[in-house]
Amino acid sequence: MGSEQVLIGAVILVSLTSLYILISRDWRLSIAALALQYIGIFLLVNISWPLEMAVAKMVAGWMVGAILGIAMSSAPEAWGEKGVSLPFGSWFRLIATGILALTIISLVLRSETWLTTISAPARWGSFILIGMGLLQLSLASQPLRVTIGLLTTLSGFEIIYAAVESSTLVTGLLAGVNLGLALVGAYLILAPAMEAAE
Repeated sequence: MGSEQVLIGAVILVSLTSLYILISRDWRLSIAALALQYIGIFLLVNISWPLEMAVAKMVAGWMVGAILGIAMSSAPEAWGEKGVSLPFGSWFRLIATGILALTIISLVLRSETWLTTISAPARWGSFILIGMGLLQLSLASQPLRVTIGLLTTLSGFEIIYAAVESSTLVTGLLAGVNLGLALVGAYLILAPAMEAAE
């Protein structure tokens, strides 16, 4: 399997995982989808960064998933009741995703003139992640969903930024930002339970 097929597979992987996270009702599967999403991000970042730096991005993403998973297992009620419908239903989310897909297609097809240094699969993956992350942020109220939305948006930005900057220090800094977001998200997940315990 050629490198182009791997990159197309990575774009499909980040698309499907971000869509699943958007409509998911189970926090365990959402965190598992986030971990799979970081594999796709690894493949897209590996276009511009050396293998070691791309692996560091993937490992940081898996650590983020572990932090959020531990926090949610300590306070599963932060996700909400399993039987309760999403604040905006699944159909609304799918229609919003369809409208967003049209916007992303338009942006990617026109971005060849102003993003000349970035390959087409990286542009597709980054715009999909940025768009789906912003959609998740606009529809979310639970701390875990908001945190995942922020992480998804930041990951899309990092794919674009990887083509511009390949500094090891910046890679470490971005991994630290991801971990910091996960820790803040974990705190927001656990805060209501800590207040109730007092």
